[in-house]
Parts: sequence; C-alpha cells; structure tokens
Amino acid sequence: MTDADSLSGTLLIAMPGMPDQRFSHAVVFLCAHSEEGAMGLILNKPVPDLNFGALLKTLDVPMQGAHSGLGDAPAQANDPVYYGGPVETSRGFVLHTPDVFLTDSSLSVTEFASLSTSMDILAQVARGQGPAEVRLALGYSGWGAGQLEDELRAGGWLTCPTDPGLLYGTMPERLWSGALDKIGVDPRLLSSKSGRA
Repeated sequence: MTDADSLSGTLLIAMPGMPDQRFSHAVVFLCAHSEEGAMGLILNKPVPDLNFGALLKTLDVPMQGAHSGLGDAPAQANDPVYYGGPVETSRGFVLHTPDVFLTDSSLSVTEFASLSTSMDILAQVARGQGPAEVRLALGYSGWGAGQLEDELRAGGWLTCPTDPGLLYGTMPERLWSGALDKIGVDPRLLSSKSGRA
C-alpha cells in the first residue's frame, strides 16, 4: 500500500444497515491506515453521563477557572467525551489541532489534526494552554490487515474527505448527515443492507 492508497485522515461513514450496533450511524476519523491495518476514532457517539470536566476530575487533573468551564481552554467542562470505539475503552485519545504537538506522544494525521495519548495534553487543555480545537475519546476503532478493505468492498462504509469544520465544528448528532452531505449522498437513498463492521 502506498501513501496515496492510505485512507489516513479520511472519514468513514457507516451505512444504515451496519450490523454491529456499536457502529450504527458512526462517523470514524481514520488516524492511521496501512497494510498492517487501520485505527480511528468514532466522533459522533458521546459517552453517556461523562463530560470533559468529570473525566479530568476522575484523572485528578486540576481545572483552571470556574467549575462551569475551563477558563481560556478550547474545551469546556461540560463538553462531551466520545466513545472512540470498542478497543481499549479505558484508554484516552485526544484528537486536536497541531498547534500543540508533543513530539514523543503525538501523531500527525493531517495539517489540521493530530492524535495524542499523553496526560500532558489533557493537563495543558485544563490549564488553558492546549490546542485550539480538541475532541476527547475513550477507546478506539481498529481493523486488522485487510479487514477495513473487506468492509469497504462489502459496502459497510462510505468514505469522505474531512476538513476542520466537520472534525471539530459539527455537533455529534449532525455529523453523520453532514458527512453524507459533503459527498453529495442523500441518506434517504441509502440501502439498509451492508457489510459487517
């Protein structure tokens, strides 16, 4: 697989008939894709009863400013934490703009998206010194070698080029339809029969 064949930095849009309910109407941002497999984060499934402030409190990361917000931080205490996928659901992943990049724990995905797994990035966000845009997820979505390609051929996913507006500026309940709109697909015309996740 060449870099040109890689779908890293692309959105996957689950077809309506996705048999795995964890991926029903999911929009996944692919952070890595190679011959060895693929890894991404679901961006439109908030974890029930968990927000950014509560997660920071659980991790004992002090917040700057009032309890209702994080001061000058781009994320607010009541911002959602997303279910990134079924793999390693107790592990946190921070998708963010690359204006803050930790050399030892950040992966550059696109010119507007980096992925970090370090507690340092959370501490910076809590202090109001973090990246301009942030999406926090627990767990990730993973595919073994050839698995994602098989699911794409089976019609389980559509692909969509991403942009900062979709990645950071679209409400989770609008992301699935917004991504379909970006590629000119009317969701009412999609078949409910698709491949597996």
